[in-house]
Amino acid sequence: MTDHFTPANLDLAHEIIGRYPVKRSAMIPLLHLAQEQDGWVTEDAMRQIAELVEVTPAEVLGTCSFYEMFKRQPVGRFLINICGTLSCQLMGAEDLIHHAEQTLGITSGDTTPDGLFTLAVAECQAACTEAPCLQVNYRHRYKVTPADFDDLVEELRRQAGEGEGPDPQSPETAGVPRHGVLSVARQHIPAERAAGPSSPTTNQGPPVWMPPPDAEEPK
Repeated sequence: MTDHFTPANLDLAHEIIGRYPVKRSAMIPLLHLAQEQDGWVTEDAMRQIAELVEVTPAEVLGTCSFYEMFKRQPVGRFLINICGTLSCQLMGAEDLIHHAEQTLGITSGDTTPDGLFTLAVAECQAACTEAPCLQVNYRHRYKVTPADFDDLVEELRRQAGEGEGPDPQSPETAGVPRHGVLSVARQHIPAERAAGPSSPTTNQGPPVWMPPPDAEEPK
């Protein structure tokens, strides 16, 4: 088997797979796990996922490439997505994007030489009333001005260890994890309380809560 996941993550991968009646249903959670480990999804990770869920590597690639959130090449520790769609454009997103490029010294789609920041223009981030908005590793920032952007970059640089460190009085930026780390509470059900996964191929009848066609209507 391809050896890419760390031993701890391989154990977690098997736990995740065990939650599903069909192994391939665990593909997306395993892609997230791979990206959390490395910051992006490598070819070796996709090969190991394919082996774990018993599909071809091409099927894993097809899923991975469909979702924008999965990155198939390295990105910076902080991925900054600035919304470039209509509501944000009307409220100054274009100027914010140009300012961000000047502040970071890169163009959209590039990563800073120190590997800290990747800048991208994104589609709608579902916060149109808070335009212009951006996301740092998919965590929202609202009504961002050029000055706000500069403050954000300064805070993130401190968090990364360049300077005095994160400001404990600034919770909005002090806790941004590196790219790939999700804000999740992983499900854990004690073995003695688990009902166990039920295969969709063995349950062909109607749901237990659905009355048979000839049942008498309640009065």
